[in-house]
This record gives sequence, C-alpha cells and structure tokens, in this order.
Amino acid sequence: MGFDRDELERYARHIVLHEIGGPGQQRIKAAKVLVIGAGGLGSPAILYLAAAGVGRIGIVDDDEVSLSNLQRQVLHHTDEVGEPKVASAARAVARLNPHVEVVTHDARLTPENADGIVAGYDMVLDGSDNFDTRYLVNRAAARAAKPLVFAAIGRWEGQVAVFDPAAGGPCYECIFPERPAPGLVPACAEAGVLGAMAGVVGAMQAVEAVKLIAQAGEPLRGRLMLYDALGAEARVIRVKPRADCPVCGDASRG
Repeated sequence: MGFDRDELERYARHIVLHEIGGPGQQRIKAAKVLVIGAGGLGSPAILYLAAAGVGRIGIVDDDEVSLSNLQRQVLHHTDEVGEPKVASAARAVARLNPHVEVVTHDARLTPENADGIVAGYDMVLDGSDNFDTRYLVNRAAARAAKPLVFAAIGRWEGQVAVFDPAAGGPCYECIFPERPAPGLVPACAEAGVLGAMAGVVGAMQAVEAVKLIAQAGEPLRGRLMLYDALGAEARVIRVKPRADCPVCGDASRG
C-alpha cells in the first residue's frame, strides 16, 4: 500500500518522525478505527485521526447538531444545526482529507448492534457521555479483543486510558465496576464543561490511537491519566486487571 504525491506531502511531518516513519504511516493508512460519539470528545479525535491519514473511520452517533453543541464540538458548524452529526462529521473529514473513508452509523449503540459494528474495526475510541454506553462499548471491545481508547470530561477535568485486556491490561469495568450513584457525576448539561477541555482530551485520545497503530512509544495501557485544567496539573496512576471482573477476569473465560 503505497502513497501518492499528495499523501507524501500531506504526511511528511509524520514520515520524518523516527517513531512513525514510512512503515508507521503505512499502518495508519491501513487502520480502521471506530469512534463512538461525534460530540465534544469525538470532534477533535475524528479530526486528528483524519488528518493523520487513518484509512477508515467509523462514526457512531444518532444525535443531531444543536446550537449548544458548538461551544465545544468543533466538528460541526452553525449552518449544520439540526442535521445528523454523522453527516456533518463525514463532510468535515472529506474537507480535511479526501484519502480517508468514512463509514457512518446513524444509530445509538445497543446490545443488539454493538458486536456487529465493533467487529469491522481494529480499535475503538469511546467519546460517549453516559455510563450505559461506556459499559456497553467496553464489553463489546473486550469480546472482540480490540483495544479501547477511553476518555471522559466534566467541568475542568478529564480522564484518558487505553483498556486492552487482550494485551494483559485491565478493561473499563475493572477500574469502574459500578456506576456512580445518581447525581454524583452530573452530566455536562447540568454541571457545565469548559469547551477547550473537549479539545485537549479528545486530542489525547487521537494521540493514543496513533501510538497504538504506529507501534510508537508507551500507550496508556494499565494507566489512567487524570487532567485538571483549572489547576494546570496532570497525573498518571497505575491500574490493574481484576481477577473477578465479569468482562475480562477469570470468570469471563469460563
């Protein structure tokens, strides 16, 4: 799988990076990445994956663009309010990089369709905004033995991790075995969120995805990054698999 002249110029800054180079960029071009949610986190992640030259990007979202989205969801524009987010996202990718194939899934991820959708991709980025979807995505990715690049944001804080039980790391449910009590973690619509937080954390997801694809550096496997924008602090904590995890522990393997 070679590059034409446009691609060689487009990806020149990647190709000269020692950790990526030509072979890494070839892997990026061959990669198929699924992004759950074309909202605050999905917007920067999708744009940077497209700019990086990921060959196929799948986008799952059943929502429409609203005016309140535009404070942080930079994938969409004012004249697209009321349109499906997947359609807006596909246009944005086409404008940015015509070499990228976009597959849109204008649907909510459910227990009935999750496995079938995830099966068509090499890895999953979770940009969802609710715990039900996070647990569902985690289980589907674990069953398919696909790495899951997780992120979440709220107010001034964000989290990023790579959950990859097939490579010996924990899954999401190892670290968060139970949903928080109602009201303990309010949604962004209730508590608010700094718009640029979505950009920072969503871009971190894209970084982790590119590292995994290009086999560069040390991905956040077995580590959870916590970012506090208000205090301008970031820290990384070690996280381990749980033997009793119902998703990836001993019981799950029979």
